[in-house]
Amino acid sequence: MLQAVINAFKIADLRRKILFTLAMLVVFRIVAHVPVPGVDLAQYKKLLQDTGPLGSVFNVLSLFSGGGLQSFSVVSMGVYPYITASIILQLLTGVIPRLTELSKEGESGRNQINKYTHWLMIPLAALQAYGNVQLMASQSVLKNFNLFGGPNVINSWTIIVSLICGTMFLVWLGELITEHGIGQGISIIIFGGILARLPSLVGQLGGSGQGGNLIGVGLFVALGIATIVGIVLVNEGQRRIPVHYSRSIMRGGRMMRQAGSSFIPLRVNSAGMIPLIFALSIMSFPTIVASFFTTSTTDWVRQASISVQQFFANTSFSYNLIYFLMVVLFTFFYTSVQFSQQRIAENLQKQGGAVPGIRPGPNTDRFLNTVVTRITVAGALFLGVVAIAPYIAGAITSVPQQGFTSTALLIVVGVAIDTMKQLEAQLLMRRYEGFINR
Repeated sequence: MLQAVINAFKIADLRRKILFTLAMLVVFRIVAHVPVPGVDLAQYKKLLQDTGPLGSVFNVLSLFSGGGLQSFSVVSMGVYPYITASIILQLLTGVIPRLTELSKEGESGRNQINKYTHWLMIPLAALQAYGNVQLMASQSVLKNFNLFGGPNVINSWTIIVSLICGTMFLVWLGELITEHGIGQGISIIIFGGILARLPSLVGQLGGSGQGGNLIGVGLFVALGIATIVGIVLVNEGQRRIPVHYSRSIMRGGRMMRQAGSSFIPLRVNSAGMIPLIFALSIMSFPTIVASFFTTSTTDWVRQASISVQQFFANTSFSYNLIYFLMVVLFTFFYTSVQFSQQRIAENLQKQGGAVPGIRPGPNTDRFLNTVVTRITVAGALFLGVVAIAPYIAGAITSVPQQGFTSTALLIVVGVAIDTMKQLEAQLLMRRYEGFINR
């Protein structure tokens, strides 16, 4: 692998791509330390250190901000509004005829859908910015701040617009990485933010070890490594469906039949991390809403909001049980939507391909759907276990979760594998040996 990295830097074009990607990550980390005006950073850091339900929500939101939420910077919302817009457009593609037609038009259609995604991202970013500022104000991080009230109107617009522009800047940065660098830019941005938080998480884990729980820390690390291995195996696992092609060609004035064979790679985890994002968003919503009423003067409202926060605390059994079930259900839902949009059986029939022993058309479609459902059972259960892995590890080892999330682990491993594959493909194109000996 070291030799492959050396070979990559020997190639001028590949070296330029790698250095460009690193330079964009440096720019991202610099901007991530530019705070939004009007925020009491000292009080804000105390809020992030809170081990209660609200503190766990901020840790989750910080994940999707690429670490920008740690200092409530102008990029504190990260690329989450863009991810949300992408998911919405992808789900609507199979429902709205216009989007369905665009998805079949190749590169031009994808560009148009991407344009719609950018437009949808702006109102979603504005809505999230408004919610974040209201949440900050309710926790007195913004002292005596009445959003859009009285003399705070200009300051309110400054904060909201700064957060929206920060998100747009990160998306633009990610697209530059995709176009001129290595890897998928949006994922690289989140990846860089997670790695930036790694030293502090390791330091907290070391502090737990100094507290006398060395065995627990060792088990925690071992479970983390086992989870990483499992993620790699499941993400790379696939069921290959054999396909035979037969087409007529004209050769020497005579019509001849030409046969060939290939396979359809059906991935065990074709949904990726999307089910976890869905589930995390929904599970975080009750805690965020309840936080607005914890200081209510009405006793029953205050007690009810505190009970909701305790029920949806990420350290509670109830939270993790619901989280597990939601991840499993969303995995089946998203896989079904994504697979139906691919129209594999229809495309096979047009290309003269057929699965051995299965009639083309509806029968092939039913067969493929059955196979996808069966392998998704394993993928969904695995994702569910990975989702609650920090809770399981904490219960076994008595080590706090330390801000460790399974979604972060999935992102890091997935982006690392994808980037490695892209580098390997570039090396093999130039007849260099890749990362994996064949």
